[in-house]
Order: sequence, then C-alpha cells, then structure tokens
Amino acid sequence: MRFVIVGAGRVGLRTARVLQESGHDVVLIEQDEGAVERARTAGFEVIEGDGAIETILDGADLDAADALGALTGDLNDNFVACMIGKEHGCRTVMRIDEDYREEIYRRYASEVDEVIYPERLGAIAAKNALLGGNIRAVADIAQNLQLVEFTITESSPMNGYSLSELELPANAKLMAHGKGESALTIPDPDETLELGDHVVVLADFDTLADVRSIVVGESGHATALGGA
Repeated sequence: MRFVIVGAGRVGLRTARVLQESGHDVVLIEQDEGAVERARTAGFEVIEGDGAIETILDGADLDAADALGALTGDLNDNFVACMIGKEHGCRTVMRIDEDYREEIYRRYASEVDEVIYPERLGAIAAKNALLGGNIRAVADIAQNLQLVEFTITESSPMNGYSLSELELPANAKLMAHGKGESALTIPDPDETLELGDHVVVLADFDTLADVRSIVVGESGHATALGGA
C-alpha cells in the first residue's frame, strides 16, 4: 500500500518507519528543514513544503495513495490536509491533542476516518508497563470506550467456566479470546476459560470496574482500567 504522511516530526517519522518496515510505500511531507534532513537521512522520500497546501500535496500523487495521515502538531493544518486527501479518495487519519474540548473533537472526528491522540496512546503503554498485573488497556476506541485485555488467573471468578457463561454488563462486549500463549481468535462460546487465557473486552469506561470484577475478581488492578 502507499501512504502519505504529513509531518516528519516524532510521530510522523516513527509512523513512517513502522509502515516501511511492514513493506509499504511511504512519502513524507514536511516544511521544517531539520526534520526534512532527518527523514531523508533515514531513507525516506520527502516532499519539502506545507502539507496544508494542495499544490504541495499534489506532488505526493494522492490519487495513487491508499491513505493520508496528517500527523503534525497543528490541528488546523492536519484538518486541511485530511480534507484535501479526502477529495482524492484517501482514507484520512488526523492527529489531535488530547486537551481539546469534546465538541471540537466531535466536529473534526465527523469529517475524517479516524482521529488519534499520540500522547494518550503513549501514556496507556507506559501505564500498562508500570502497573503490570493481569489487566492491560489496549486502546481507546472513542471518548467513552476502551479495549481492555484481561488474563485469567487462579483467583479469577471465570476460571473453569465456558465463554458462554461469561455474563458481561450491558455496555461491554467480548471481542476476542486466546488460549495461553496462542494468538487471539474470535470467541468460541463452548471454549473453557483456563489459567493464562486472555480475553479482550470492549467496554464503556463507566462499566470497566464491573467487568474487572467479573473477569479477574476484586484483586485486579482497577487503576489499569481507567483513562491514561
């Protein structure tokens, strides 16, 4: 696949590296000379200029791109770049700072395919590493939803029960299940939960404590379930 990344700063360059390592074609757009030089030294194709200007974006051949990621630190530039990418049929992903008000988030989120908060994602990873234990926040799906992975322990209330017997709150849904160290798969209702198994649950923030209690018991680290 071909991706256009607007912004070759910390977030943009790391994203480009991950995509390139997966075998994808990546072109970066950046106006800061230092960032341009670093990206080129790293082996990337870089278009020097303002990614919020259509003529600059045209140089990246948006019609051939599968997606555009606007990952600069400027919300307005990111939004403009996404709107231009959208006109060319690209999937659009926009970076936004976490401290924006919800109404601003909703305004922008309705116009692009996905909004990301790099700082929040990094904080979630750091928090999980620090806390350890048998609960791991995977991702924030929306303002009020989080994807959480639980590990079944000897003290888990569901240890020995089948997935069909797992009764979650109304605002929670079982998304995946993995046996021990095996990869996660679509849940099989007849599968029995055993020591070391993993379950992934999508839940509203308000119900995460209840989910924790049901799946891993009161001994689980409740703080691992909250926001970053």
